[in-house]
Formats: sequence, structure tokens, C-alpha cells
Amino acid sequence: MVVFQGMRLAIAGVVLGLGAAFGLTRLMASFLFGVQARDPAVFILMPLILTIVSLIAVWLPARRASAVNPLIALRAQ
Repeated sequence: MVVFQGMRLAIAGVVLGLGAAFGLTRLMASFLFGVQARDPAVFILMPLILTIVSLIAVWLPARRASAVNPLIALRAQ
């Protein structure tokens, strides 16, 4: 459940970022060197890499938290 909620936020951010990137391609074209503004490799690889990194960033703490005994965690509070 924690991984799902975290990934839902990460994917929403990637989708919003892709939409903004597509909308600002004319402005970005003047800043890019050696890459076209709508280079398919960039628009496929970067969201994929960001999604994988987000998955790792959400999964590792969720895995650690699931290993804790709930009774011990509640007593510590």
C-alpha cells in the first residue's frame, strides 16, 4: 500500500513533467546542444529512469518498515 501511494505520486509527477516538457519545447530548443527538442530517446529514457529511481526510493523504506514488529513499534510511541 505504501509503495502504491508513493508510486502514484511519482508517476503523476512524471506525467506532469512530460506534459510541461512537450509544452515548452520551443523555449527549450534554444538551450539544447546536440539534441533535438523532441528527441524520442530523451522523452522515453528519462521518465523511465525517474520512475525506476522513484520505485527504489519508495520500496526500500517500505521494505524496512514492513520488517518491524507492529507491537514493538506501537510500544515505542
